[in-house]
Amino acid sequence: MLPLCATDPAHSASPGVILEFTNQGRYVACKLRDMTYCIGVMLDQGMIFASDSLTNAGMDNIAKFCKMTLFERPGDRVIVLLSSGNLAGTQAVIGVLNQRCAAGDDVPNLWNARTMFEVAMLVADAMRDIERRDGEYLEMSEVGFNASFIVGGQVIGEPQRLFRIYAEGNFIEAGQDTMYFQTGETKYGKPIIDRVITRRTPLADAAKCVLVSFDSTMRSNLSVGMPIDLMCYERDSLCVQKRRRFDHGDAYFTALSQEWGEGTRQVFRQLPELHW
Repeated sequence: MLPLCATDPAHSASPGVILEFTNQGRYVACKLRDMTYCIGVMLDQGMIFASDSLTNAGMDNIAKFCKMTLFERPGDRVIVLLSSGNLAGTQAVIGVLNQRCAAGDDVPNLWNARTMFEVAMLVADAMRDIERRDGEYLEMSEVGFNASFIVGGQVIGEPQRLFRIYAEGNFIEAGQDTMYFQTGETKYGKPIIDRVITRRTPLADAAKCVLVSFDSTMRSNLSVGMPIDLMCYERDSLCVQKRRRFDHGDAYFTALSQEWGEGTRQVFRQLPELHW
């Protein structure tokens, strides 16, 4: 039998750690899972980015924070960061990036990076700087530095690009065979993405598919939830014209969820009968 999650005033855990009450009658510490689902998709027509907003600092401390950060200079560059992992760590990384942008051309930053590869390197450098500063103290609390990013967009003079940056600071780039990256609770939303989206999928259809993947994830895992931030970037536009947030009760998302559920049931009823 699996351990039962429990809280007890007589027992405490470090931030980012919960206590589980086992069948043997004792508490054991276990690290909290990320409460996140983020996805970045690169298509022929442009890019789709989406993220949920739930965070968890303990069983009784669930809050909402935007996990999508936009650096935009119309006509020059659009850079989108989707963050997952420890909230303090990801916010510190974003803070460092903003601080370096404010310093101007005196230091390398997201505004003077010449390519998206350089952007990914700058994000990775900021992550490692925070890890060097805080990592030792986090390990003392059995938490550890845990922050990762999906970074995508376009800098004038080069094509759109998409990267997945891991907590260690190393990263991979989307290519012809890998057109999207996910972080966090990915398994529930992945099947619909794999079945529907190709490189040639129109942006409008891809956006709907991404929202269905969020609906599927939230239906199966309560740790992912609204608001959902969605952004659509048209290739070579070098500006963001379509961005929307979906919260509880949103008319479009509710209709989408209901139509998808009913459509799935209809298709299921039309499947061939199994003959034994």
